Amino acid sequence: MTTIVDVEVHDVRFPTAASGDGSDAINRGDYSATYVELTTDGGPTGAGFTFTNGRGNEITCAAVRALAHHVRGRTVAEIAAEPVAFWRSLTADVQLRWLGPEKGVIHMATGALVNAVWDLRAKLAGKPMWRFLAEAPTDELVATVDFHHITDALTPDDAAAILDKGRDGLADRLAGLERDGFPSYTTSVGWLGYPDERVRALTRDAYAQGWRAMKMKVGGRIEDDLRRARIIRAEIGPDALLMMDANQVWGVDEAIAAMGVLAEVDPYWIEEPTHADDVLGHARIARAVDELTGGRCRVATGEVAANRVIFKQLLQAEAIGVMQVDACRVGGVDEVLAELLLAAKFGVPVCPHAGGVGLCEYVQHLAIFDHLRVGTSLDGRMVEYVDHLHEHFTEPVRTRDGRYLLPTAPGYSATMRPESIAQFRFPDGPAWR
Repeated sequence: MTTIVDVEVHDVRFPTAASGDGSDAINRGDYSATYVELTTDGGPTGAGFTFTNGRGNEITCAAVRALAHHVRGRTVAEIAAEPVAFWRSLTADVQLRWLGPEKGVIHMATGALVNAVWDLRAKLAGKPMWRFLAEAPTDELVATVDFHHITDALTPDDAAAILDKGRDGLADRLAGLERDGFPSYTTSVGWLGYPDERVRALTRDAYAQGWRAMKMKVGGRIEDDLRRARIIRAEIGPDALLMMDANQVWGVDEAIAAMGVLAEVDPYWIEEPTHADDVLGHARIARAVDELTGGRCRVATGEVAANRVIFKQLLQAEAIGVMQVDACRVGGVDEVLAELLLAAKFGVPVCPHAGGVGLCEYVQHLAIFDHLRVGTSLDGRMVEYVDHLHEHFTEPVRTRDGRYLLPTAPGYSATMRPESIAQFRFPDGPAWR
């Protein structure tokens, strides 16, 4: 029986701000990870993390340490036997919950710990996370979901029906993924801090590598946004997909006005067009964008949606046409399962948010599982790809012709190389001296 004997937390930061990598209308930071290791009494080490943008990573590390006593000393079997009780021990801590509830730093720290436990479980089972989830019995998956506050939209019976139906054709879907990989789009071409010629060169190179869906950042001067969008569209032609991401910079009326201009280049979606918590604002933008583009463009959001309840409201309000789950903004795999099931119930495709540090490594597993057992269709499904920092993981993502290849190693692909931790540990690693 494997017991978690200790929780180690590392503040790991990469100096990406200087090059403009990851720059958008609001953020320009140093991609960072609150990296968690769960050591066991003779078994493998569970790895998990949450992603931050530089300063403030020390706060998330402190939150993990404050929650660690809920994990330390527990057996993996005990956690797996009562997953909701375990999850609530973190999210409903009688004192720390006040700092959320179920949002912000405390919830991100919860996600780091929960994901580390799932990595440990998958490693002990000898399976990559996507397979560990896809092969799990329906009752076990349903028992993992905390349905509190969402039964008005999704019940345990609803979830069981979706997961049972997902068994039909699973082998054929898996064979297709093993043969072709999982569809992807790249954001690496269009960071807001890149000059025009770099955008042009990166777009041309990505197209040559097989990507037929690309995303750019918008939210600067509208003239600049349109000029850069025209550059990308000219390089990829009329048939490839061009997505846009405003990173919440616009108000509702601003978003509608901006999309009236940017509709010229035929965007496939506009991501985070306004404040992440403005459910009704997103709904109004979605209706306007649908009218402006004749139904060709949709609203996408979710990378900073705090929890399953926000997603429930976005879906109920018909505010989004694409749901973007972040693997470690919410409370780890348990909560992601709830969100995937909600999306399936409402018929909205999930295209997980990635990039940053290790998010691509995480979400490939979630998207594959979603296709195999939950959403089942590839229509409108893509995983974001950003070509940064994969070399720091022992099992980095692999792509071919613009598609993710299936991970094969046991676990959640979350294990960071020890030498990378040592080099980029803040503030005493060599990279920061």
